[in-house]
Amino acid sequence: MTGEAARLCVTNAKGGTGKTTVAINVAGALNERGRDVLFVDIDPQGNATEGLGMAEAYDSNPPTLFDALTNPTKRSAVNDLIVEHDEMDVLPANIDLLHAEHELTIADLMDKLSGDHPEAVRALESQAINTKRKHISPGYAMGALDAALSALETDYDYIIVDSPPFYGKLTDASIYATQNVLIPALTEATSERAIELLIEQVAALEDHANITVDTVGIVANRVEQTKEDDMMIDWFNAVFDGHPVWEVRKRVALQRAFSAGKSIFDYHQPVDMEAVFLEIAAECDRKFGYTELTQ
Repeated sequence: MTGEAARLCVTNAKGGTGKTTVAINVAGALNERGRDVLFVDIDPQGNATEGLGMAEAYDSNPPTLFDALTNPTKRSAVNDLIVEHDEMDVLPANIDLLHAEHELTIADLMDKLSGDHPEAVRALESQAINTKRKHISPGYAMGALDAALSALETDYDYIIVDSPPFYGKLTDASIYATQNVLIPALTEATSERAIELLIEQVAALEDHANITVDTVGIVANRVEQTKEDDMMIDWFNAVFDGHPVWEVRKRVALQRAFSAGKSIFDYHQPVDMEAVFLEIAAECDRKFGYTELTQ
């Protein structure tokens, strides 16, 4: 592996899939393999930030990740926002991210209207917090997270992005910045429509931005021994033919580790699902060209 960090977005717009728990444990598994990891919480709800014991960062004063995303003059703020954790560095979410979807939507509209509708652009600017006409360039909103991550001064092996559990500008920016996705999904029938929508969303983003988004794999989460679970795993394998489907069994220790602010690898109670997350980490290393353990 050479040069820039490998970037991976853990994403599913369906809430309740355990997306954040999966993201934290993938980061923990990569750390276990000796990788330097930056965990980016771009979910306005800040579940990962609070789950990793950084509630103060979520409520901190500006500049925050919101400013680094929406104000080009504040991109370098990401370096001051990073918080150290025993297993990974964390770029925490902040309550101000609740305004980010609105801000990036305004920026996108200003981009589309610039040149032909100056009055409309000025009107939109008056509704923005950080976005100015002078900032706008093609793809400005979509490239917001990519630009912020490019301002990082610390080298990492991996950047893991925990995206919001909804479709919108923040999720688009997360996928665009990483161009690699890991998809957690529950083994229940309601996951089918969520996966179909995600596939459509990614395809539309690829077409619009002229990029290719790679699927690293699917994490079938909270698996139990029922016929529905078996049927859904078969469905995942069919829909994502050629991509790995990992099964994470329902374990209380996963939630307990999350409540303790750490991955299962740093939790005092061993759990058999460690092996699954290590398999995911090993596949990431294979995909991104890390050939040796550095523990």
